[in-house]
Amino acid sequence: MRDLINWNVCERKFIRKVEVDMERVKSIKKMALKRFEKLKKDDFAEDEISFLIEDYYEVIKEFLVAYLLKNGMRSQNHQCLISYFYKIHPEFENEVDIISQMSFFRNRLGYYGESVPVEFYQDKKEEFDRIVNLLSDLVNEK
Repeated sequence: MRDLINWNVCERKFIRKVEVDMERVKSIKKMALKRFEKLKKDDFAEDEISFLIEDYYEVIKEFLVAYLLKNGMRSQNHQCLISYFYKIHPEFENEVDIISQMSFFRNRLGYYGESVPVEFYQDKKEEFDRIVNLLSDLVNEK
């Protein structure tokens, strides 16, 4: 498991309590699903895998934003979204690890121009859709 930011640090520095806004949660989820549908339609060449991973991460991040908002919080830090998910659902440690790796690769791509290793995609691609569906279900729960 990659090192996650400590949830206590998140609560002190990056999280603020907000009123639960289910209309906003629904709107964020709707946009995440639209992004996911577009992603599924696009064809990606092997040298474009980095952008595919980036797009999957954006969908997952949007669901995590909606999940946090549904629980009355906003975060100024993407890592805290992942940390919260792990805090609430430690049973999804494998999924958290994959999301954390995606975040790492997305940041390397965006800040350093480094490509995502094709092997990461090949090894984990079945997991990506499953994680999106899992998060979608969690956002839908009452």
